[in-house]
Amino acid sequence: MIYYTQLIFIKPGCEQEFHAFEEKVLPLLKEHNGELVYRIRPDKSAFVESSRELPYEIHLVTFGSKADFEDYKTDPKRLSSMEMKNNSVENIILIEGFAL
Repeated sequence: MIYYTQLIFIKPGCEQEFHAFEEKVLPLLKEHNGELVYRIRPDKSAFVESSRELPYEIHLVTFGSKADFEDYKTDPKRLSSMEMKNNSVENIILIEGFAL
């Protein structure tokens, strides 16, 4: 199993478009042996310390394999919604990891 953490930074005022994008793509995870473990929208008070801008959302997602993740990324249903993502997301930091 492989884990992906995303720190998601959205463009100001684009929250609704980002939410609409997620409503379309998150259900596709299961079709690719993926699972949304955590979807967190932390309040500023949840951060003890930071040296950078705070993310709007944090996701922890698992996939059975890297190939499953790649299949999800290239799913035509997901790709058809990418304009919504590009319009609403400023930046994403993606961290790949494994359970120890």
